[in-house]
Amino acid sequence: MSYSVPFTEEAQSDLLRLYDYLLEQDPHTTRIAEQALNGTTRSLELLGQFPYSCRKATPGNPYLRELIIPFSSTGYVVLFEIEPDNFVTISAVRHQWKSDYH
Repeated sequence: MSYSVPFTEEAQSDLLRLYDYLLEQDPHTTRIAEQALNGTTRSLELLGQFPYSCRKATPGNPYLRELIIPFSSTGYVVLFEIEPDNFVTISAVRHQWKSDYH
């Protein structure tokens, strides 16, 4: 089964914010920011095929899940929900050090 993987506006903003942050850290090269973006994109492709392979975000909702994307010594956490009609909606993307999605 194949799933469509749309992003909410908030999740799109999250990705741009994370990309911009990496650019600010090393303004002379985009290499690190591009690597992070490419790695994130490749990892998100997993959700189009195997969204149930990711961990549950909360015990009470089997459809709300998290994808861990390793990057450098840390990584990102992607919050998504498996929805009817073969959709996996990306709600938020955070750095692993952040404590929540708000």
